[in-house]
Amino acid sequence: MTRMNALRCGAAAAALCGLLGLAPAAWSEDSPGAKDARALFKKMSDYVSGQKAISFSFDSNIEIVTPDLQKLTFASSGTATLNRPDKIRITRTGGFTDVELAYDGKSLGLHGKDLNVFAKLPMTGNLDEMIETLRADLGLDAPAADLLVSNPDGIMMGNVTDAKDLGSGVIGGTECDHLAFRTPDADWQIWITQGDKPRPCRLTITSKMVALAPEHTIEVRDWKDGSAVATDDFSLKTAAGDKEVKPGELKGMGDIPDIASEGDAK
Repeated sequence: MTRMNALRCGAAAAALCGLLGLAPAAWSEDSPGAKDARALFKKMSDYVSGQKAISFSFDSNIEIVTPDLQKLTFASSGTATLNRPDKIRITRTGGFTDVELAYDGKSLGLHGKDLNVFAKLPMTGNLDEMIETLRADLGLDAPAADLLVSNPDGIMMGNVTDAKDLGSGVIGGTECDHLAFRTPDADWQIWITQGDKPRPCRLTITSKMVALAPEHTIEVRDWKDGSAVATDDFSLKTAAGDKEVKPGELKGMGDIPDIASEGDAK
């Protein structure tokens, strides 16, 4: 899971292991817990990637620690709608500005609603290619994007060194399987709905490459798939008076506002 960077990261796995009386272990396919966790995640991956249309709402919390050791949490909420293979719309309220991203398989649009600016650029390719372009070329990330690609299992399991099935938990009143995974760069947990429609309810990621382990949690709600998903033309919605700028001129598209010059932040 090398594409999960510091600003997508979360929860201290060492504390989790201590509370549960668990000791870190090397990856072993012979471990029953590891096999169960791997199988449950693969089942979710197959189900989600098999849905042509998906929509959901989400709440995002990113926890960071400033250089002067103040812990801060930045909260935002949003929505996502996708049609495979090459269409997606994501909105987010919170962070530095309200943001909309729209991709219709022919062009990518980004809209900073509070800033009254937008950018468009020609682009083709499937959702996997669009997400990679966002990360590599524009430095942007979509919420829980690795769960929306064509093969989440192939992306997220490729670097796993340890896996645990932690039993069940309840998210938003729904009983979920609770799984924990470790990689060299990050520890992550996921809660997946039980039953014949396994979909993600919560994803928490912790960076092991940044001091004091910043945390990123995405909680998914209002999940719909198939015919229950509302129709969308995936065009960018802008308002009269909005100014078109180059993609590199868009500021504040991330989840974390610039606090370096605010208050007593260092």
